[in-house]
Amino acid sequence: MRPFNGIKAQDIAILLKLVALGDKKWRHIDLVAALGLSQTEISFSLNRCRTVGFLDSTKKTVMKTALLEFLVHGLKYVFPARPGPIVRGLPTAHSAAPLAKHIIASSEDMYVWPYEHGRVRGQTIEPLYDKAPLAAEKDKALYELLALVDAVRAGRAREQALAIRELEARLGKADK
Repeated sequence: MRPFNGIKAQDIAILLKLVALGDKKWRHIDLVAALGLSQTEISFSLNRCRTVGFLDSTKKTVMKTALLEFLVHGLKYVFPARPGPIVRGLPTAHSAAPLAKHIIASSEDMYVWPYEHGRVRGQTIEPLYDKAPLAAEKDKALYELLALVDAVRAGRAREQALAIRELEARLGKADK
């Protein structure tokens, strides 16, 4: 039996991309283009996700109940996020859709991923994986899922509760 090295943050991003794709057919190369990861990174990630039970045996179907359980109860401990210095970037957590319409935040309370093409200034939240801003610009559904995950990772109790409710709605409470 091969040793298991544990889940990586990019694995969560890949799973969220698969959720965002819904029932659309996809290939490894599609994930490479969408997420800015290599073919090898995608392949290893899918294997890790299958090993921990986030993907079925074909590595094509996300086990949404397991993923949701991890996002709600484990993510903030395994991949914590703490607000950092003020930078220019892309809004995330409660500062991005879909939570931005529910949370009224001052400019000092904005959370952003550092991003040279960003138009908003706010406190730094390190993205779940380094290419998240680029991937988010290509896919609104993925962007919203990543922002919701950041609200769980870095948000206060109310923001976390809203994000969890939204994640439950998007992932559902039962597997297909």
